[in-house]
Amino acid sequence: MKVDQIYTGCLSQASYYIESYGEAVVIDPLREVDQYIQKAKNSSSKIKFILQTHFHADFVSGHITLSKLTGAPIVYGPNADPSYEVVIANDNDVFKFGKVYVKLIHTPGHTLESSCFLLFDENNKQHSIFTGDTLFLGDVGIPDVAQRYDGLSKEELAATLFDSINNKIRILDSNITIYPGHGAGSACGKRMMKETIDTLSNQKIVNYALNGSLNKNEFVNELTSNLPEPPAYFPQNVLMNKNGYKDFSDILKKSNRALTVDEFKILMIKKNTVVLDTRSTIDFSNAHIPGSYFIGLSGNFAPWVGEILKDVAINILLVAEKGKEIESITRLSRVGFDNCIGYLKDGIYSWLQKGNIVDKINNISPKDFTLLKGDFKTLDVRKKSETKISSLDRSKKIPLSDIHLNLDSLNKKDKIYVHCAGGYRSMIALSILKRNGFNNIVDINEGYKGIQQCLVQ
Repeated sequence: MKVDQIYTGCLSQASYYIESYGEAVVIDPLREVDQYIQKAKNSSSKIKFILQTHFHADFVSGHITLSKLTGAPIVYGPNADPSYEVVIANDNDVFKFGKVYVKLIHTPGHTLESSCFLLFDENNKQHSIFTGDTLFLGDVGIPDVAQRYDGLSKEELAATLFDSINNKIRILDSNITIYPGHGAGSACGKRMMKETIDTLSNQKIVNYALNGSLNKNEFVNELTSNLPEPPAYFPQNVLMNKNGYKDFSDILKKSNRALTVDEFKILMIKKNTVVLDTRSTIDFSNAHIPGSYFIGLSGNFAPWVGEILKDVAINILLVAEKGKEIESITRLSRVGFDNCIGYLKDGIYSWLQKGNIVDKINNISPKDFTLLKGDFKTLDVRKKSETKISSLDRSKKIPLSDIHLNLDSLNKKDKIYVHCAGGYRSMIALSILKRNGFNNIVDINEGYKGIQQCLVQ
């Protein structure tokens, strides 16, 4: 038996391929499914089941496509109600493959259909558990308000999750391995560990949900206090996972379209269309098409696309580094943004060669910033949890996710120095400010980390 964790850093998401004696199961596959098919092909194995822990909100799963290509049935736990054919399993139902099997354990709380899969080895011993968004390392899944359960509050979901974890997971063999659905960086939890694999025995020590440090009321309060509204794309991804979507291969055929500068300019002015620049922060800063958004591939690209662009139906024109066009399209599709209508052939260079106007972002080094005198404005776009720990005196604090809602609180006449932690999010914020008529803005290179290093020297 072998267990492969396929971890996608951009989404902080883990899918799993488990194989035993020529048969395999896949848990929570990514939308582009060729890698799972290739794994099975490499060992002459057959994918027997596709197991879904729940209806995902933060990404579009590849379960439907994988089932179509392999004939393997899709399995959900109780309360699931997709619009396509699946196996709706009961609590404790068993699925055998090779010489091992998994048992579905219904663990509602994150969502009502949320389920874990407990893997038994060839000796019928508990080996590992695949917890989806029910249990993370160091944390648990927050109540998934993206699904808006009628008549069920976030507090009731959290109380249900407390029971699921303590009555269904905590009682298992402490030696088993926990394979969660997400790691640190995901919006599905509050304080996940950076590690992506751990033992249940260790989690019973370090995880507040398992170590008995909180009673049910305290747990509910911890989980639901300051719970943010889900990003706008979350409910849209849920619907795609429940109701179906186009195969990624079809999306790629439609979107992988090189556009001349003239074709690009015609499409730019169409309704519900945006230009998205996925290059590096430096390249975007030096020259970009006026009015374009920056969200670089080098960071948490897909979640920020969802957070900033919001509507998966929006038409997207890409400006990408040469050779990165397909990667950009692929990572857009992972969060349901399927309407990429093409990319600028030869990128920003072709735009410049045609004599078109470009915009730039002014920069300042952290050292020069710390030497500034007089009255000036500083905008910190880090999360509230970051600015609570440490921040610059008199800086205005607006998390990047809230920039659109707070533009009126900024004065276009002011010279504004913008920073995040390291420089990625600030460039996204600066592109949004530029789109909205803020021209006297400056990026602080290396962000708050760079500023701190200069201040302690």
